[in-house]
Amino acid sequence: MALMFTGHTLFLALMMFAVFTFEESVSNYSDWVTFIENVDQYEKQQLEGLSAEQKLKKTVLHPSLYFDAEDVQALRQKAHTSHSHLFRAIRSAVTVMLSNPLYYLPPPKHVDFAAKWNEIYGNNLPPLAFYCLLCPEDKAAFDFALEYMDRMAGYKNWLVENAPGDEVPLGHSLTGFATAFDFLYNSLENERRQKYLEKIWSVSEEMYEYSKVRSWGKQLLHNHQATNMLALLIGALVAGVDKGSQANIWKHTVVDVMEKTMFLLNHIVDGSLDEGVAYGSYTAKSVTQYVFLAQRHFGINNLENNWLKMHFWFYYATLLPGFQRTVGVADSNYNWFYGPESQLVFLDKFIMKNGAGNWLAQQIRKHRPKDGPMVPSTAQRWSTLHTEFIWYAAEITPQPPPDYGTAKMHVFPNWGVVTYGAGLPNSQTNTFVSFKSGKLGGRAVYDIVHFQPYAWIDGWRSFNPGHEHPDQNSFTFAPNGQVFVSEALYGPKLSHLNNVLVFAPSPTSQCNQPWEGQLGECAQWLKWIGDEVGDSTGEIITASQAGDMMFVSGEAVSAYTSAMKLKSVYRVLLLLNSQTLLVVDHIEKEEDSPVNSVSAFFHNLDIDFKYIPYKFKNKYNGAMMDVWDAHYKMFWFDHHGSSPVARIQEAEQAAEFKKRWTQFVNVTFPMKNALTRIVYLFYGPYVNVSNCRLIDNAKSGFQISLSVNNTENTISVVTEYQNLKTRFDYLGFGGFAKVVHENKVTKFGLGTESMEKWIKNNRVVFPFGFKVNIIAGLILGVSLVILAFQWRFYISFSKMLRWILILVVILWLIELVDVWSMCTQPICAKWSSDMTRLEHDKGNKAKQLEGNPVVLPDVIITSLPASGAEILKQLFFNSSDFLYIRIPTPYLEIPETEFEIDSIVDPCEWKVSDVQNGHFRLIQGWLQSLVRDTKLHLQNIHLYEASRSKIAQHSAMSKDKKKRSKKRESLSEQRSRARGSQDKDAEYIRELRRHLIYYPNARPVLSLSSGSWTLKLPFFQEILGPSMRALYVVRDPRAWIYSMLYKNKPSLYSLKNVPQRLAAMFKGESGKGKCSLNEGYAFEYESLRKELSNSNSNAVSVLSYLWLTNTAAALRINGDLQPTNYQLVKFEDIVSFPQKTAETIFAFLGIPLPPASLNQILFATSTSLFYLPYEGEISPSSIHAWKQNMPNKEIRQIEDICCSLMDHLGYPKFIE
Repeated sequence: MALMFTGHTLFLALMMFAVFTFEESVSNYSDWVTFIENVDQYEKQQLEGLSAEQKLKKTVLHPSLYFDAEDVQALRQKAHTSHSHLFRAIRSAVTVMLSNPLYYLPPPKHVDFAAKWNEIYGNNLPPLAFYCLLCPEDKAAFDFALEYMDRMAGYKNWLVENAPGDEVPLGHSLTGFATAFDFLYNSLENERRQKYLEKIWSVSEEMYEYSKVRSWGKQLLHNHQATNMLALLIGALVAGVDKGSQANIWKHTVVDVMEKTMFLLNHIVDGSLDEGVAYGSYTAKSVTQYVFLAQRHFGINNLENNWLKMHFWFYYATLLPGFQRTVGVADSNYNWFYGPESQLVFLDKFIMKNGAGNWLAQQIRKHRPKDGPMVPSTAQRWSTLHTEFIWYAAEITPQPPPDYGTAKMHVFPNWGVVTYGAGLPNSQTNTFVSFKSGKLGGRAVYDIVHFQPYAWIDGWRSFNPGHEHPDQNSFTFAPNGQVFVSEALYGPKLSHLNNVLVFAPSPTSQCNQPWEGQLGECAQWLKWIGDEVGDSTGEIITASQAGDMMFVSGEAVSAYTSAMKLKSVYRVLLLLNSQTLLVVDHIEKEEDSPVNSVSAFFHNLDIDFKYIPYKFKNKYNGAMMDVWDAHYKMFWFDHHGSSPVARIQEAEQAAEFKKRWTQFVNVTFPMKNALTRIVYLFYGPYVNVSNCRLIDNAKSGFQISLSVNNTENTISVVTEYQNLKTRFDYLGFGGFAKVVHENKVTKFGLGTESMEKWIKNNRVVFPFGFKVNIIAGLILGVSLVILAFQWRFYISFSKMLRWILILVVILWLIELVDVWSMCTQPICAKWSSDMTRLEHDKGNKAKQLEGNPVVLPDVIITSLPASGAEILKQLFFNSSDFLYIRIPTPYLEIPETEFEIDSIVDPCEWKVSDVQNGHFRLIQGWLQSLVRDTKLHLQNIHLYEASRSKIAQHSAMSKDKKKRSKKRESLSEQRSRARGSQDKDAEYIRELRRHLIYYPNARPVLSLSSGSWTLKLPFFQEILGPSMRALYVVRDPRAWIYSMLYKNKPSLYSLKNVPQRLAAMFKGESGKGKCSLNEGYAFEYESLRKELSNSNSNAVSVLSYLWLTNTAAALRINGDLQPTNYQLVKFEDIVSFPQKTAETIFAFLGIPLPPASLNQILFATSTSLFYLPYEGEISPSSIHAWKQNMPNKEIRQIEDICCSLMDHLGYPKFIE
């Protein structure tokens, strides 16, 4: 029996607008009180069953933790066959332990054990005990294990003396000791069994008491909590076999906390952990063990958790070339603290089952360094060998993930991290880049803290992001896999150690006066609870790959104190090729900002390779790193052309239990004006940079000319990134940057296309304009000579001047006629005799440019009701580019005209001719007003106050609600309900207004809920013109009908009075001039009309014909629209392939997909925490529920009616 989250559903407070638009989309999470009650009930049943089972098998109590006694023989057999490579690793570890007992055995005296951080003893014990279980004949190893456990059992406690408030070493010792006891139980004599069991019991009880008072008992998603809770669970499972009720309380405590952890992890759509890769591996070690143990012992199934499904990428996409080193992002060493081989084989066996986890674990083990700083710690290197062996699925063939072998960009939209070139072999062409600009705690945790959707979350007190760094807009660069700019790893939380900007003078500087970096710095741990720190954010604005190039940018102004009065701290990175990285900082400040200097830092922890001064072309100052005669160079300059000399130095910083050296380049620029731009170029030894200069420095953006390997690249970047109109004006499309090179233009986010090039026409060998200039010069020269000797010719000066002017005018007219005759346009754009012409690249078709919009998009979303089109809201709301508007709402009703729009469908198609003939003028004006001047339209809406006189009027605004039959309510109840609804509707309009105040150029996205609009897009096109971008959402008819009939009680079919509405549609009961059979009537609806008159029709057949007729009519009518104005989107593609589909939609709009929008659509489609009205939770499995729950007879009937159109849309038959 699996533990399920049940209970009341609450509104999605994580999303900005959801509280005002609950009819469309809400979050589906459980009431935690109900959850706890379920835990109590479930555990009682499980423990009763366990007691009954133990009575039958009293003699075989252990092993039981990860496997049963009858499994031991199979494990021993695997050690010599399919798992031999892992057994060799375990045996090697034990051999090393036996060879140095003085180091690996716990000290004889407790004072020595408690004098240092002692997790090594708990960590090394399970693989030792597991080896003894696999090789019972090895007496030396078994005696070593007994001595090991005897010493630990003899200590009065397992705490560290100089860390009295930290129970993590205690947790490691308890986990290791109890696991070893479980493995060795049947080899122990009774006296030792009792002694060890009492120790496990007492330490577990101690750990439980600590959980009530320590922060790790309350702070979720933290490595301390996962480690200690797992220890308590293992202690309870091992000791609870012999002792009863108290252990059940411990289990309950762990399940309560860890199920909250799993629930929160499910919000993290990218599989990341905010503590970084090293500490993330630490937490994940405990999480994977908990998931396994909870399912094995309690039947709690977390294997569908979306975080687990995505967690593989947390390891793969952070690996530098060579499989040895990772980008840590937060506190870290050079790679992982624990595993990650154990976590990877767990993911492959239970989650992915595709071989990628086994393959990556294999690569990491194969390339493990034997010496140097990247060698795993002796305290951690073997601690997960036993679980790796137990979980390894030899039947799953190791194979790399798709597209392995080519450099790819990976976006972690929740974490706020972008990487490029990860998970590749170490070679000259394999380059790694990382960029970080994210929210404190990650996007999901940050939003949960700020929007407070869960009563059991106590703000930041429920979390601990202390291992994070002040690192928004930080980056690393490793051309050829050689680290050129590195991160800070484990150390004090100082901004300048993280390759980010610091400013001076700051009135709130706390360290390094007068300089100040990002919020939360200056201590051993990030100070996440303090003034403004809890609101600290960075944001990845865009991230796009185009071939071997990558463009990424981030805004970090919210990560700095408001006292410095900064308006923007915007950093862009352009990877031009595998050797060349361009970085630009765009900084804006208020006029009264106290800041007048900015300082940039670039670190490298590989102290063997020194930074030395360097000067580019004797013009720009820089630095160079010599790696075995291969020169890695950097230089910089600001928008004034200034290039200050850098300070290059080494420094020692405190790490966890040691010191670490770093070297850095520090360059400081003045900030005299409100706007400052600084350009940095980093490049490797295999490129030749001959020129780099700023050629445009406009307020809205800049252009840089960069010559690399004799190729000129013109780079254009918009810095007013929140203004969609500015981006279109500056770049010609809705992206953020483009590069022109080799007759091609790369528009990041949309692709690369051939560029029109101007070629000089050499028909005129000697330009006529040059001739005219020579002749004019000769005439003027002769005139001067005549003027000088005018006394010889006896010509008056006035007459001579007239002749000279006449000759000049004649020559000008001759030139004008020549230029005019050669001009190909009625009026020449350029008055020159140099004839030019447009010539396309031969391999490029003119139609290649047709797919890219050249106007600002006005988005229309339409579909049949219950087709799931509302999910597209997740792509558009909370966006500076768009304003998502639901239509109709009480304040945004369709105007009443001679034609009434039905809320379900109607058979009337509106054509271009309707606009030309002046039909539906009121709707035309309304649409023009709403789209062309959205702000004024919303401002002119009068919001009613919630008063008695207005309630009746307001209630009448919704026709659909008026027609529904409702139970009788008292007058006070009616007033209260109407007032609450009215306030909510008015607040929705206010929220739309506020959005336009912040983002005045946001484009409207009209979500039209009625299926009637699917037949009227040509009408919209004629009104809106080329700016229309219509998204028509279609759904599998079987899923659509299942949703209409079975998803709700009463069904949506009954709730919407579908039969009556369809009948009235053809009878014309409204008397408002419905379309006739001869004019405006979609002929496809004839089959539906006939079905309605069929006495044998039923709900399934009626809905089947409704889907068929409306979809067929929409495809025919909209088929004449240009591909630039209309796109069909399948609901199943949105849910099953959210990232790919979202990228396609945004490319259709001419805009790159923002990482924030990607995160929102992934949350909506992948977590089962989001649901649509009348639909329930959304996930790739839930949208196919009809396959299991719908009668086969009905499925067959739908397929028989809709088969031809289903086949056209790519919906295969389910029943042959």
